[in-house]
Amino acid sequence: MADGKPENNDAFSGHSSHLPIPAFDPPAKPKRNKFAMACSFLASMTSILLGYGNISLYWSDEWGYNLHPKRPTHNRRPKRGGHGDLQSLLAHRLRRRRPHSDWIGRRLTIVLAGVIFLFGALLMGLATNYAFLMVGRFVAGIGVGYALMIAPVYTAEVAPASCRGLLLSFPELFINIGAVVGFAADLAFSHLPTNLGWRFMLGVGMIPSLILTLVTLVMPESPRWLVMQGRLAEAKHVLERTSDSLEEAKSRLSDIKQAAGIPEHCNDDVVSIPKGHHGKGVWRELFLHPPPVVLHIMLCAFGMHFFQMTSGIEPIILYSPEIFEKAGIKNDTHKLLGTMAIGFVKTLSILVAMFLSDKIGRRPLLLTSVAGCCVCLMGLGTGLTFIQNSDHRLIWALALCVGSILCYVSIFSLGLGPITWVYSTEIFPLRLRAQGCGLAIAVNRVTSAVCTMTFISLYKAITIGGAFFLYAGFAALAWVFYYTLFPETRGKTLEEIEALFGTFFKWRSTMRALNEKKGDVSGQVQTGND
Repeated sequence: MADGKPENNDAFSGHSSHLPIPAFDPPAKPKRNKFAMACSFLASMTSILLGYGNISLYWSDEWGYNLHPKRPTHNRRPKRGGHGDLQSLLAHRLRRRRPHSDWIGRRLTIVLAGVIFLFGALLMGLATNYAFLMVGRFVAGIGVGYALMIAPVYTAEVAPASCRGLLLSFPELFINIGAVVGFAADLAFSHLPTNLGWRFMLGVGMIPSLILTLVTLVMPESPRWLVMQGRLAEAKHVLERTSDSLEEAKSRLSDIKQAAGIPEHCNDDVVSIPKGHHGKGVWRELFLHPPPVVLHIMLCAFGMHFFQMTSGIEPIILYSPEIFEKAGIKNDTHKLLGTMAIGFVKTLSILVAMFLSDKIGRRPLLLTSVAGCCVCLMGLGTGLTFIQNSDHRLIWALALCVGSILCYVSIFSLGLGPITWVYSTEIFPLRLRAQGCGLAIAVNRVTSAVCTMTFISLYKAITIGGAFFLYAGFAALAWVFYYTLFPETRGKTLEEIEALFGTFFKWRSTMRALNEKKGDVSGQVQTGND
């Protein structure tokens, strides 16, 4: 200090380098795996086929079919309908003995879905009569059914646990994008002559299916499917590219090998798989003699898809022009703008939800969303009931109806929409995943078809306000169902999730026991390192 210069003390010097202290510094947040995101993005593009399948059809004028008996055909009001409802059940039926995704792989099944839809779109575009058109729609519907079943399975098996919720939300996003593209196609081609407009609308569906088929060929196969085929070296390579770290890749491979019945010490490039893990006996385990774990998983997966549809989302989306008209909006342009607003709000909300499911968790988003949907449905039912029983225009009731619809699709898309795909896909164990997810989505599409086809008859029987009160009742039941039976799965590997199920209403005790056990193991490892 005699020379007037301060001592170089690293503890207080502003130029000293900061050394991290593990006890105080939090671990660095892993970056999102871009390769896994790209694979999931491409696989989920198959959902565009369902969304685009819900476009309007303007063929009634050409062949003299009046789609709305109480309206003259010259009004050119569209019939709305999707490809993937009952046809997806047929697609599952075709896979019943041994699913194509277990036979030829997840990747080639996506290719098969794209090719089938492409062929169906071609048939629809070239249709010369109503029967020909319906054959094309039937073929395209089988392609949509395959696409809906395989995309979530592939994504769940490729995605690392840190961002699985984000990646499994892609199907819901692409369904909505497909619907928006369908609305745009309606608008773009509606000014063409009748015999050309609908052909272009349906023929354009060949473009996404062709692109999907080509890009899928460059995607890797699912690592879990590769392990089930005994191809360990290929599975290891894919896991190293789709995991957040090499340690996670090794852990995922070890868990998958255990689920497939492969000994831990077996590290050959190609191995033989035990007979019981080739897919035989899966249907017996699912339906004839399901253990408590499988029964709990099926109850959650099937119930989740059932309640997603009975909450009223399909009638609100597909019959939005009719609902706006009942609310007092008579101008066709205003109804079209309202329908487009629904698509816009829904897309933005899905984008928000995609980044929340891995941060907040599945349960909080799901429970909040279902409660919000119930409130919005009651608001919509109330507004429509007042309007129906009034002899003059009620501005406040109209505003309540429009606000309730927009709030409903937003809240639905924040939780109940995407989380249904995330949760129902990730809870099935490897040996049951293809068949289980196929059945769950079949429940979804059959329930969707029933809700869509019965909406008009329902609101004529109990009034349109009463119909939405009924949907609100289903949403309330759904909240109780989710709250009592659904454990949180955020941040857990697909193999760890299976241990959370089997105790039904006592899952909280199971989760506490598993967390305590995991904490004890971590403590022992830390002690050993010290």
